[in-house]
Amino acid sequence: MDVTSRTFGNVVVVAPAGRADLAGSAALESALAPLWERAEVGGLVLDFAAVPYISSVGLRVLMIAAKHMRARRARIAVAGLQPVAAEIFAISRFDKVLEVFPAVRDALLDPAVFHGLQGT
Repeated sequence: MDVTSRTFGNVVVVAPAGRADLAGSAALESALAPLWERAEVGGLVLDFAAVPYISSVGLRVLMIAAKHMRARRARIAVAGLQPVAAEIFAISRFDKVLEVFPAVRDALLDPAVFHGLQGT
């Protein structure tokens, strides 16, 4: 799994590409861990547009990230879920754990989620 990121204000958009399964989840966790520890990161948006599948191991990584971000009162959301990943989110009820948006732009522009970024 390849993971890239870009920053908008105090929000980091993390874009993994590949399957978030046993093999790919380690790379995702390695990319997210430094971010959830940085005080200046006020929010994370996970751009899953290039993630066709997520396993329970991948969901575990997201749960850990959510726990760390919420402990700091920072926001976390996922955007661009592909059909299979969206179905897994729904079945596992992860759509209740993380805020889900159709696209990254929707997450960044939602004032209830990432206020102060309008016009991005």
